[in-house]
Amino acid sequence: MLPDCLSAEGEQRCRRLLAGATARLRARPAAAAVLVPLCSVRGVPALLYTLRSSRLAGRHKGDVSFPGGKCDPADRDVVHTALRETQEELGLAVPEEQVWGVLRPVHDREKATVVPVLAGVGPLDPQSLRPNPEEVDEVFALPLAHLLQEQNQGYTHFCRGGHFQYTLPVFLHGPHRVWGLTAVITEFTLKLLAPGVYQPRLAGPELPRG
Repeated sequence: MLPDCLSAEGEQRCRRLLAGATARLRARPAAAAVLVPLCSVRGVPALLYTLRSSRLAGRHKGDVSFPGGKCDPADRDVVHTALRETQEELGLAVPEEQVWGVLRPVHDREKATVVPVLAGVGPLDPQSLRPNPEEVDEVFALPLAHLLQEQNQGYTHFCRGGHFQYTLPVFLHGPHRVWGLTAVITEFTLKLLAPGVYQPRLAGPELPRG
């Protein structure tokens, strides 16, 4: 049974579990930070995603992602980076008191640290947002119930030079495929929000080591 992730009790449980890591990670520099927006869409708990603009440079254009970006020297910490980038990309202002905590960092192919910041953003209509067209092509939400269904979960095996390297989760059957680091962060979030309900099936390491 899906727990009530949006209840006050659910929020306090998550904040308590994340408190130690949040204090440590807010004191450390990082290359980038993303916001993981937990919202309610027509009363249904969901995660909010963006589709990166196809006009962006780099290999991640057109990919599903969470709002976020590179840390600026003027940012106070990774939480400030995630909130600033979310407002710049989506026009969505999230007060710092709505941040629940910081999730386990992930690392891109260049070994740069990306820190996910979980926040409850309340009731939301994704279609009411006005994303920056230079950065975002689309905004959409996936219900937690959808993400937690086994038929919507899969795994991608990555090889290099003909040799297996690592396996990452992928989430299917939504408007767009959620894969790569965004899927890894989604998996971290589901483990936190729905312990015992979400059962990752990876037997090996969850992340590539560089």
